[in-house]
Amino acid sequence: MFAYLLRRALTLLFVLFGLAILIFIIARIVPGDPARIALGPLATATQVSELREEMGLDASFPVQLWSYLSGLAQGDLGKSLLTSRPVMDDIRGALPATFELVLVTIVLQIVVSIPLGVIAAIYRNMWVDNVLRVVSLIGVVTPGFVLAIMLQLIAAHYLGFLPIAGRLDGGIDFNANITGLLLIDGALKGRFDVVLDAMRHLLLPAIALSAAGIGQVMRITRTAMIEVASRDFVEATRAYGIPERVVTFRYMLRVASVAPLTILGLEFASLIGNAFIVEFVFSWPGIASYGVRTIMQKDLNAVIGVVLVSGVFFVVANLIIDLVLGLLDPRHRLRAERET
Repeated sequence: MFAYLLRRALTLLFVLFGLAILIFIIARIVPGDPARIALGPLATATQVSELREEMGLDASFPVQLWSYLSGLAQGDLGKSLLTSRPVMDDIRGALPATFELVLVTIVLQIVVSIPLGVIAAIYRNMWVDNVLRVVSLIGVVTPGFVLAIMLQLIAAHYLGFLPIAGRLDGGIDFNANITGLLLIDGALKGRFDVVLDAMRHLLLPAIALSAAGIGQVMRITRTAMIEVASRDFVEATRAYGIPERVVTFRYMLRVASVAPLTILGLEFASLIGNAFIVEFVFSWPGIASYGVRTIMQKDLNAVIGVVLVSGVFFVVANLIIDLVLGLLDPRHRLRAERET
């Protein structure tokens, strides 16, 4: 299994390398002059030319690519035109907010979708199943930004105790300088007022982000549980007189959880880059909203950095999925052994 994961890790490194080259090429062929956009329409041709030289845009394409790759190997993503700071520093400052939001979203999806999917499978074709299927369908088809706006309206007019913007109330003085995650840093420093307030701010955007994933994972869990219920080993466990609760949650769910966990892993990776609309609606200072601002300004270095960070999360998520599936499903381990 270790050799299999090592080979997978090396393969995914090549994927990241290919992604870096691809996004660099796309960023260079997109119409528009980044230097002109950064300086504005009133800038002189001399000023634009000087900025292009400073950004290295006047060099040949191979020279630009080599400079970009060599800097990337050293962890240097260049300077952002939007903030006039190193892109790596901007990403390092914005990533914890998005990462915390995505973590809470994934936990919410797991806690809600898998139990509801199991319940829908147990009461298959009954009224409970029909209601849950309608709820899951609504969650899948409702765009995240629409749900975010609806939640903001409900919170503003009917639920006065839930904030609709930011990560913390303005009156709370706190510096998350350990992990950057308010929930963890607040707990480590004994500031449970920060933990409570951060959770209040996280609740609405996490619900808006998790709705589609909850509906999708719920339906997949239901289908997987129904399929596993017809397996011979399930009938055998019932024949031994094992309680139905143990059969369902220990034997059936372990096998049926392979597909939902795969979807949840990919959902975690995709949320890093797909949370931009919800972050904008809730004024969330994360990497997704930072990426949107840089795209609007055609800030090439920052755009490339955001895309690469999203790619890294996809790679890491795939490795974690392979490891978890190997622990849950012996067949996955056997396939890995045969491949090595």
